[in-house]
Amino acid sequence: MRTLRARRATASLLAVVALGAGGLAGCGGDDSPSPFASQKGEAEATTDLGIPTVATRNTTRTATNDPVTAAAAVARATFSGAAENNRAKAVTIVDKADWRAALAATALVADPVGAPLLFSDGTELPRATTDAVGALRPTGSEAAGGAQAIRIGNVGRPSGLRTTDLAGRDAAETALAIDRFVTAARGRTSPRVLVVSADHPEFATPAASWLAKSGDAVAFVTGKGVPAATRRQLATHPRATIYVLGPTTVIGKPVTRALRTYGTVRRVGGTDPVSNSVGFARYGDGTFGWSFNEPGHGFTFARVGDVLGAITLAPLSAHGLHGPLLLLDRADALPAVVRDYLLDVQPGYETDPARGRYNRGWLTGDTSAISTDVQSQIDGLLEISPVQTTGTTTDAAPAPTSTTSTAPTPSPEARGTAGTRTGTTGGR
Repeated sequence: MRTLRARRATASLLAVVALGAGGLAGCGGDDSPSPFASQKGEAEATTDLGIPTVATRNTTRTATNDPVTAAAAVARATFSGAAENNRAKAVTIVDKADWRAALAATALVADPVGAPLLFSDGTELPRATTDAVGALRPTGSEAAGGAQAIRIGNVGRPSGLRTTDLAGRDAAETALAIDRFVTAARGRTSPRVLVVSADHPEFATPAASWLAKSGDAVAFVTGKGVPAATRRQLATHPRATIYVLGPTTVIGKPVTRALRTYGTVRRVGGTDPVSNSVGFARYGDGTFGWSFNEPGHGFTFARVGDVLGAITLAPLSAHGLHGPLLLLDRADALPAVVRDYLLDVQPGYETDPARGRYNRGWLTGDTSAISTDVQSQIDGLLEISPVQTTGTTTDAAPAPTSTTSTAPTPSPEARGTAGTRTGTTGGR
């Protein structure tokens, strides 16, 4: 039976780079107190049109706590623009004060619209956003009527670009407007709706990565019930499967009973924000859900309270990493449920790591949000590791596999989220 040795990797050399319009440029200095970008370095990089990042062997970090800069960084890294197939079709502009609109707008990242998220500060466009628009040079999204920018609400207008405006009086109406726009762009209605809480962003943010990948519809509910605009939205998705993200303490049973009027309801996630993100990463129901239960994937990482920072990572789930968001509840410690999950899906090899599968990660926030040690731990858990062949079975159970049937993989609420080291070998 093959078993995988859990590696206790220490910190690898951390390279600080700033990816700017002109390529790679250093943003640190010989007098920096650590290999990580300083606040001064971040400011200089932003001013110079660069993107402050921190890299290890298996992770990259947008090293800023400013969501405006972080969104610009991820958009420019995702759509580098050197080749025509790396050009953004459009950009989406959302007010940084409205996390609900930002979450709903991540569906516009997915094909066929292809519009990464950038932030406005009220009606003003910050320098990082205008610089990103200039660097991205959006070509115009045919599915969006040729628009180069999609404005969500009363936000700044990028000069010289063809724009389309979407708006709603509240989160539910905004989600409805975005849903209608995506439906028109695709020429079909999504058979799936992901329902999230408008009151608890810490449980809703894992939806952003899936929306950016799938373009599925998202709808908001509150502790008081199902808003009228959400009811109108669900009525446009007849016989849809409605996935409720979060536990009953966040989206209660009276709400799910009301939702059953519009389709089949299935609950996804976990009982706290961290296990909720892991549960969603594990979950699969036919073509819905990541169902990541084996090696060879990308992941994004953010702090629970960094709502906008978590949402800025969404374009990486549609391009590049193609993976779910995992949340961390502390700056200085990796949650056990995340550690055990990463151990479950850690890649392995028998003779040649070059022929194995690989996991990758992207973090957001500076070291006050996620410490150097935690980034190093994540790096070690993502690293491909040698396996050891023994004559006896030491694992409690085989590795879980992705579901391909219509039966959903049980969420952590049903089966627990504690991981076990498996005998999976990458690339075999």
